Amino acid sequence: MPVDAVAAELPDGGTGEERPSGSSISAALDIVGDRWTILILRDAFRGIRRFDELRRDLDIPRAVLSDRLRRLVDHGVLVKRRYQDRPVRHEYRLTRMGLELSPILVALMQWGDRWLAEGAAPVRLVHEPCGSEIRLALHCWTCGEDFPPTEITSRPGPGVAADTSQDRAPRSTDRGRTPRARPLPPARDAAG
Repeated sequence: MPVDAVAAELPDGGTGEERPSGSSISAALDIVGDRWTILILRDAFRGIRRFDELRRDLDIPRAVLSDRLRRLVDHGVLVKRRYQDRPVRHEYRLTRMGLELSPILVALMQWGDRWLAEGAAPVRLVHEPCGSEIRLALHCWTCGEDFPPTEITSRPGPGVAADTSQDRAPRSTDRGRTPRARPLPPARDAAG
């Protein structure tokens, strides 16, 4: 059995690490936190939707691809749609939840281009209507400024139990900003 197939059977995805509970990042990693899943999502954004096309493009073992697709469908990231009756064949399309992973994949790609591609990015991402290369940025909707990651701070959110030990005094970098990445343009059809 391939190593990735074995890893798929392990609750930690084969990393040997325990993930802390109560973290949105931890919960997200439980769904999309392995190499094959990220590459499947990349292909879905490129319009590769059918099992055989994914398998061919990624050179991924069938069992691993089946497992990752099932998990993505079970968690609502992809939807499985029949496109042929005889024999029955399905394709996998991004849901609204899946489309919202785009900035994460773009950030990962741009990080890889900057630090690992030795100055020769293999792909350029452009805004289709105008052809301009995109730049992912953190943007404050209140003051209208883009800002660096060093100006982000964490505060307890509504999902934190009323435990005062998690509160802290505001730092000087807390400026009342609500850090958000710029949103994607309105999605065409989540299934299209």
